[in-house]
Formats: sequence, C-alpha cells, structure tokens
Amino acid sequence: MKPTDKDVKGTTTVGFVCKDGVVIATETRATMGGLVANKGADKLFQLDDKIGATIAGTVSHAQSLMDVIKAEIALYKLRNEKDMSIDAVAVLTSNILKSGPYYVQTIIGGVDQNGPKLYSLDPSGSYMEDKCTSTGSGSPYAFGVLEDRYNEDLTVEEGKKVAIKAITSAMERDVYSGNSYRLATITEKGMKIYTPEEIAEIKEDM
Repeated sequence: MKPTDKDVKGTTTVGFVCKDGVVIATETRATMGGLVANKGADKLFQLDDKIGATIAGTVSHAQSLMDVIKAEIALYKLRNEKDMSIDAVAVLTSNILKSGPYYVQTIIGGVDQNGPKLYSLDPSGSYMEDKCTSTGSGSPYAFGVLEDRYNEDLTVEEGKKVAIKAITSAMERDVYSGNSYRLATITEKGMKIYTPEEIAEIKEDM
C-alpha cells in the first residue's frame, strides 16, 4: 500500500468465516516504491457494530472509501431504524467502487441476521462472497497457510492464531508486507479489535 495516488504494490490482508463469526487481519507496512514510507499504516476498519473491513490499495482512496461506506451505513440505520445486512454493504461498496476510480481491494465481513458472512471486492467493483480469502502482494504466502490450516469449523478463538500465522508468513517473504499486525474478530457480541499487547499474547500461545 502506498501513500500516493500511484498504483500500489504492497500489503497483505486476510479474512475468513468461522462457525461463530469472522476473523480479519492485516500487517501495517506502507510502501512507496522500494521505500518503507510508514510502519504503522492502518488497513483494518470498523464500519458498524458487527461489520469490519480490510483494505489494500492507495491510501487516500482507501480512506475515502471507508468514510463513504461508514456514512452510508449510518444514514441507512437512521432512515430505516435497522442494521444494514452484510449483503447490502457489499452491494453498496461495489456501486461506490464502480463510480470511482478507487484503486482499492477490500475484504468486508461481519455478522447479521443470516449469520457470519465475508465478501472480497476488487477496484472494478466486482464482488464475491467467500469463506476464506486474502488480498495484496503477500496473499500467495498467506494463502499457503490458509489452505493448510483454515476450515469452516474453526471458532474465532482458534481463527485468531490462523490469521496471525498467515500474516506472519507473508511478512517473512513479501518485502512490501511487514512491521506489525492488526487483528479483529466479529461475533454476535460485536467487533473486537485487538491491541498490540493482546496480539503478542496470541503469538506467544501459538
């Protein structure tokens, strides 16, 4: 992910559905060509009480996209007095991307009345529901871990370790991914974003 309006080369994000919720995770390196421009870039966002997203792409576009989605979700709740479904958020995001250009890949996941769901979207606005996915330059390395360790019977508690392992694998092999972690779980109780200290404890227990 680059903090400019040029095409982006970096980033690793992962997301997957568990039997009791959704897990999403990213690393925190922002690159500008071969330069590490920022070591603490935030690529994980809370969109609503039980909806989260990750981004891989141009920083300004990603921030703008997340702001627009959050505003639209809040407006929908105000007008309809109910939460927007994950399906509806995916369609909304797709339409926003199509009105772009937004040079952003995003994973959107959460829990609604139909249970846990996950979507991946590309810059053209295409969207696909999935159980497990990864985006960014480090995704081939993350997928190697996910293919081996992910299954739909995981709990979010178990899934936290799988997500951290997948991000770690990408950080060790992809020069555009690195520095530290962002991790969140989403269940019927809401979305929890883990602190660096909590993530360190998860890593120690792996």
